[in-house]
Amino acid sequence: MLGSVRDFRRDSLGFLEDVARRYGDVARYRMAHMTWYQVNHPDGVRRILQQHNHNYGKGTLTKGVLGPIAGEGLFTSEGENWLRQRRLMQPVFHRRRVAAFGELMTGATLAMLDRWEPSVEAGTSIDLSTEMARLTLDIATETLFSSHVGEEPDVIAKAVTTLIEDVSFRFEVPYYPPTRVPTPYNRRVRGALRTLDRAVYRIIEERRRGGGGDDLLALLMDARDEETGEAMSDEQLRDEVITLFIAGHETTANALAWTFYLLARNPEAGRRLQAELAGALGTNGSSRPPAVADLPQLPYTKMVVDETMRLYPPAWITNRQALADDEVLGYHIPAGAFVMISPYVIHRHPAYWQRPEKFDPERFSPEHPEDRPRYAYFPFGGGPRQCIGKDMALVEARLILATVAGRYRLRLVHDRAVEPEALATLRPRGGLPMIPESA
Repeated sequence: MLGSVRDFRRDSLGFLEDVARRYGDVARYRMAHMTWYQVNHPDGVRRILQQHNHNYGKGTLTKGVLGPIAGEGLFTSEGENWLRQRRLMQPVFHRRRVAAFGELMTGATLAMLDRWEPSVEAGTSIDLSTEMARLTLDIATETLFSSHVGEEPDVIAKAVTTLIEDVSFRFEVPYYPPTRVPTPYNRRVRGALRTLDRAVYRIIEERRRGGGGDDLLALLMDARDEETGEAMSDEQLRDEVITLFIAGHETTANALAWTFYLLARNPEAGRRLQAELAGALGTNGSSRPPAVADLPQLPYTKMVVDETMRLYPPAWITNRQALADDEVLGYHIPAGAFVMISPYVIHRHPAYWQRPEKFDPERFSPEHPEDRPRYAYFPFGGGPRQCIGKDMALVEARLILATVAGRYRLRLVHDRAVEPEALATLRPRGGLPMIPESA
């Protein structure tokens, strides 16, 4: 009756890799009452995300989990509503706009490093997963509401954390009653959602009255539709703000946690990163914090981030639902079927990557590009719905990495490998205890 549900829940990543290994480019299986088609070839990914994307909607599963939280935000909306929002928001995430937040990102990272000083002096460990989650949530709050004062940022942070945990929970337990059912757990989630709504609507109202602000919320409020001149309603602003919180902060936090884990497991890569930072920013004794303008001079830093997201893509799974019959790589996909794509699987596929399990940033060297299909690597999705915050996420990850690695080397507490936990995002299972030491 359950089909492959038990196998998937027991080891999601292992199940998906085994399916790709045993059954090839396209495989069909059942999860309880849902029929799934797993696509394991870059050309199939291109068909679904780019060439024929209009036939593949977000589907009832994604909207069922995220809709009650994110409403009609950019991640969950579809059709004309999505297209209008995408056009409105695209200029907000232009690279020049993103660069303006670089100093804020570096400042928040330096404040975190100051909090680490007692651990450095005592030689005690920190949970890097927790630290990265706190840092990226601080940055998300500041970039959205930098000019706002009061207690709302702390309230928002607490509520967002609860809601992100709920998304992971519902991914792990998809048959749990929806939020409208008043279980004790659902009441807590609905309380967090009410708290977040009150805080966000209050800030929007204050901005409507007083104007001003140089943060993302101000940019979103100033955005106008090119054809109609219309701005976003309060409800749409609320949905987009929550979408940015949910989609942005935990993915970047997990990418950074895995980055420091891989550098600790591969000391030669860590030494090369340190050498690049020393050459561009100065040695530890006289180094300065990195700025957005320094990033072009830090190619290896980018290669490290890119290779980390190959091995541990935070958005490790993507699903769509077919609106009409289609054919992918010669296989019939019926209307209503769910289609699943896993960057984790394709990023480790031996047909497209030599020694796929090895951490090797040189794969992404601009001097030695490897010949591989476009969709052999897609940590931010692809096609028209590629993550709108891609540039901001990459700038944030590289600035944080360069700021931390410029001051500290992070050593693993245990030599054993850390297992990935595949929930809404790909987390280090059980946290990531590490000891910060002077670089």
